[in-house]
Amino acid sequence: MPLPNRVDPFGAIAAVPERGLFLGNRGGRFHRDDRTIGPRPWASRQWICCVLAFKGRRRTPLMGRGYTELFFLDEVTALAAGHRPCFECRRADATRFAAAWARAKGLCVPPKAPEMDVVLHQERLDGRTKRTWRAEAAALPDGTMVAVRGQGFAVRGGRALFWSFGGYGPVSPLPSGPIDVLTPPSIVAVLSEGFAPVWHPTAD
Repeated sequence: MPLPNRVDPFGAIAAVPERGLFLGNRGGRFHRDDRTIGPRPWASRQWICCVLAFKGRRRTPLMGRGYTELFFLDEVTALAAGHRPCFECRRADATRFAAAWARAKGLCVPPKAPEMDVVLHQERLDGRTKRTWRAEAAALPDGTMVAVRGQGFAVRGGRALFWSFGGYGPVSPLPSGPIDVLTPPSIVAVLSEGFAPVWHPTAD
């Protein structure tokens, strides 16, 4: 039976059989002993996106002691949910992310992870629910996730790619005018500054 550990672009957690390209967590353990999700689906502001394998580390069973493992279709999905690259297992990507953040914010030096986490925690949540914001669809960079009639779509090449736990498709024209954006504003700014997230192969 699938565990409740797959994250969608809205930041919600589901129990589905499909697998993802990335692992992550939200700063510690927030699942119960029976491996169901507690009332607050995060442990701290440190929401990260990690690689599936790093230095041979293995945790058996999943969702045991220590922290709650989460899985994402791809990095585009993780960013939409408000996760950033991990500075331990993805240091090069995290460094590029921080550098793009500094350019977007006009900072003299790239920020430390806790500084970004404070900002992202405010941008990704409205209480305990997903915070969205409005922007002109045509101005959004590739890798941004938007919501149309309650469904997530990824922006790529001026088009909207339908999102599902299994992958992307079909493709439709990007709506015109203002649209509900799932990816936090600061991450959209990072994408605009050239940070290139990893896409699931179905996006091609």
